[in-house]
Amino acid sequence: MHQNNNTFFYGWYVAISCSLVYFFVNSMTLFVPQNLFPTFIDEFSLSREEVSLTVRNTLLFAAFLSPLSGILIDRYGVTIVMRIGIIIMALTYSFYPFASSIETLYRLHILMAAGLVMSGLGPNVIIVSNWFNKHRGKVVGMVVASSSLGGATLPLLISPIVNNPEWGWRWGFGLLSIFFWIFAVIPVYKVIRSSPEAMGLRPDGHQETSIDSAESQLLQSTENKDKTEFKDALFSRALFCLGIGSACLWFAIQGLNSQIRIFFELDVGFTAQQSVLLFSIIYWFSFIGKFSFGALSDRLPKRTVLFISSCVLFLGSLLLFEISGNELILTNNTMQLSLFTIFFGLGFGGSFSMIQLVAVETFGKKYLGRVLGIISMIDGLAAAGATQLLASMADDAAGSYLGAFGLVAIVTLIGIINVFFIKPIKIKSKSTEDLS
Repeated sequence: MHQNNNTFFYGWYVAISCSLVYFFVNSMTLFVPQNLFPTFIDEFSLSREEVSLTVRNTLLFAAFLSPLSGILIDRYGVTIVMRIGIIIMALTYSFYPFASSIETLYRLHILMAAGLVMSGLGPNVIIVSNWFNKHRGKVVGMVVASSSLGGATLPLLISPIVNNPEWGWRWGFGLLSIFFWIFAVIPVYKVIRSSPEAMGLRPDGHQETSIDSAESQLLQSTENKDKTEFKDALFSRALFCLGIGSACLWFAIQGLNSQIRIFFELDVGFTAQQSVLLFSIIYWFSFIGKFSFGALSDRLPKRTVLFISSCVLFLGSLLLFEISGNELILTNNTMQLSLFTIFFGLGFGGSFSMIQLVAVETFGKKYLGRVLGIISMIDGLAAAGATQLLASMADDAAGSYLGAFGLVAIVTLIGIINVFFIKPIKIKSKSTEDLS
């Protein structure tokens, strides 16, 4: 029951605004530049490893800045940090189309790292987690799904501009930067608030006396987890397994996403338009996976849903291969590659969203900024390493991604094993501590 049956719960405005912010921030920082890699290779005369250093720089510096961002969020509040971060991103995106060398792009991607950790995944998950309890899985799924929607639509949107010799990638990215000021910067300052309590509301729009027994149990469970001390979380098996498992999944996700556009166009031989279409299919199904697995996690334990989505991701990575005679090779079969985009996209989306939800479910919200900061640091290091390592392996193998994509499948399997061993941490009650 809502606070006022005739009033739309303000939390949904916040959720929609967070979705818009993450739609642009993640897509324009990671997915759009990766889709432009073949263009950058041609314009700046680069190797695969050299062009991959752009996004690698963002991921690497974001990894080191994530714990600091988490501390700032816990100390000064998530909205203050997000407002600073969104301005950093807006200015960086505005300068991006004017880059005259690959070195300039490298520097801009380092600046993106600071904005990403201050206005990206962690802050948005924290905000919507404050506004929703009962529907948290669906809402977090919606927010993280927005980045996949960006990956599916923004490269396609600017593709006619990018591939037009009269315009090119600079005009395409410039158009997106204008959209960013309107649809991301304004909502952060005008709509998003850190918590319902800041507006005299309650999570999910409930009145204090209108919470049913099922939600009461959910709130009690959340409050119990919020008693977890940071040192207990830091040295728990749950954080160790979640950190290693999510790092492996991020290695696979970012590693493939950073190179798959090059693989489609330069190795398989698809046209630029065919390649960007296949690239977008990954993100369409990632969008479906994030929302669907997020909704499923409201019915099943989030650790179970993470395990299922990780298995789907592993199956998708295997679809890149086929056996010819007695030899394992990378497939160039259009149908099989289409199936790869579907399964990998679903697993990518589900795993991505579940990592965040498992962290909330396992550790509560008291030190969520720091916990997500640690996990983001580990994930960022893995993703940065994958971006450079896979490109380097392909360059060393004369352009073949066979060994690189084989490594992705192996690392994904290791991630599944770690996810399987995630267990809830035991909450130490004050009374127990006092007696001991």
